[in-house]
Amino acid sequence: MTVSFPSLGLAPELLRALDEQGYQAPTPIQREAIPLALQGRDVVGCAQTGTGKTAAFLLPILQRLQRGRHGVLRALVLVPTRELAEQVLNSARAYGRHAGASSAAVYGGVGMEPQTRALKRGVDIVIATPGRLLDHMGRGHVDFSRLEVLVLDEADRMLDMGFAPDVHRILDALPNQRQTLFFSATISTDVDRLARRALNDHAAVDIGRRAEAAEGVEHVLVAVDLTAKRTLLAKLLQELPEGRTLVFTRTKFGAEKLARHLRGEGHGVEALHGDKTQGARNQALDRFKEGRARVLVATDVASRGIDVDDIAMVVNYDVPNDPEVYIHRVGRTARAGAAGVALTLMSPHEWLLMRDVEKLMGRTLAREIVPGFEPTVAPIQPEDRLELPRPQGPSVRPRRGGARRR
Repeated sequence: MTVSFPSLGLAPELLRALDEQGYQAPTPIQREAIPLALQGRDVVGCAQTGTGKTAAFLLPILQRLQRGRHGVLRALVLVPTRELAEQVLNSARAYGRHAGASSAAVYGGVGMEPQTRALKRGVDIVIATPGRLLDHMGRGHVDFSRLEVLVLDEADRMLDMGFAPDVHRILDALPNQRQTLFFSATISTDVDRLARRALNDHAAVDIGRRAEAAEGVEHVLVAVDLTAKRTLLAKLLQELPEGRTLVFTRTKFGAEKLARHLRGEGHGVEALHGDKTQGARNQALDRFKEGRARVLVATDVASRGIDVDDIAMVVNYDVPNDPEVYIHRVGRTARAGAAGVALTLMSPHEWLLMRDVEKLMGRTLAREIVPGFEPTVAPIQPEDRLELPRPQGPSVRPRRGGARRR
């Protein structure tokens, strides 16, 4: 039986906005979470990036805010990054265009005065990063006395970025009587501890395994020496089909350096990292979304909130130190039921990091080698022991698409 948005109990004004946005049927997280949130229950939702979590919490909030006074802060959404704050703000305005609720985003990296004016005028929904919200709280710009709903979005990333003390300070300032909606792609011990602090008699919605990459992702793991990664990536970008490609690096310096190299090889590339101004970051994202730049090179922190549905490939230029970060990264492709590729360039010192990813996912990935880019030491295979790589030369056989499997 197909579930429709009207069957979830949403108001006509919200259904009209969803229809205008082209939404036809709710995603699994929306089907499960929206009815619970409409009942006023606290909800903890665990689902991967790109599964529709934003609508799962915004739609119930907007419906709730249709009743009662407007122009006072009644809903607070905490997010880890400015990009995600802007994404949630845009969604709130799109879904609520006929519902009458006002919203504003509060985040660092830009001037405080426009945000201060918006808060003093009065808004129904504030979407905020923890640090900047605390700045406004310290200046007396925020009144939580009428707050009804708190959302913690991407809670795992907020903790990864060191926001736990800020989040706890904000929780201390909020009314105890409120509804809390808590969303995270993974549930670690620290996330679970925060959920227990924030939630009261909550309902749990768990869409799929908690450490499972999105369906529709083809995982490709290529073994290559560190010094050859840039050249190999430039070659693969020339050979692979057209489509937006999101490349992840571990550092801001690495992102900028790789972007310059790929531009020198003739690729349209933008870089997104914390050293860029907000204007430059918005410009880079716009060029990527509009197709004027096929490739976006980003750090993990800067990439949060990238809202692009048709990313054909995600590249792990650096294997992440935290295996859960891999799940977040590859969730940027194969969104909304589409297919996508997750390409990981794995140098010898990253082999054991990749093993940690495989353990988390509960599966192994075949190691590929591209002719002409054979690593100096053969990669550990899934069946090998973990202690040391075997010092033997690579043995390759042809495979479609230019890569070879060992």
